Amino acid sequence: MKLIVGLGNPGIEYQFTPHNAGFLAIDRIAEDAGAVVANRRGKALTGKAILAGQEVLLAKPETFMNLSGFSVAALVQELGIDPSKDVIVLYDELALPLGTIRIRERGSANGHNGVKSITGVLGTEDWIRIRIGVGKPPAADGREIRAGGSNYLLAPMKKAELTVLDEVLDRVKLAVEAVLTEGVGPAMSKFNAVPK
Repeated sequence: MKLIVGLGNPGIEYQFTPHNAGFLAIDRIAEDAGAVVANRRGKALTGKAILAGQEVLLAKPETFMNLSGFSVAALVQELGIDPSKDVIVLYDELALPLGTIRIRERGSANGHNGVKSITGVLGTEDWIRIRIGVGKPPAADGREIRAGGSNYLLAPMKKAELTVLDEVLDRVKLAVEAVLTEGVGPAMSKFNAVPK
């Protein structure tokens, strides 16, 4: 079984913040698969689903972002799976502009505390991740707009941003399906290009 984890913070006040893009992606996948993510298991809300013809466990850690690794490790141990092959983590990425996604087989945390926690507890950076861009696009003159770090990540998104994210969540679901059916390399080729 594959474990698909979305990172975020529990609580209604965080629901539509950039930092909860991973939770929102899990909600979208569950909704499309007719699954319910409500079982408490491994310090997470979980639900089984069939995705691209494969049984997967969808998970939303309830540990808060900075302790996500404890939930992921508990589920990995319970399921007896190999993190490098059987875990896909979906999370927000400030370094990528809103509207983009990137698939990677491994990598550093890049300042993301949830990713630091997972790598720290699992003891490896080798796990598949789909990073969901939540950063600000560059200004018209090419200057980079600083998003403001944690204040920005934990503030509710504006309606226009949620409209962009809504389309991205559909792409994240397709990207997860591509990883499951085609493998990471082909999925990266298909989804890592910057959308026009």
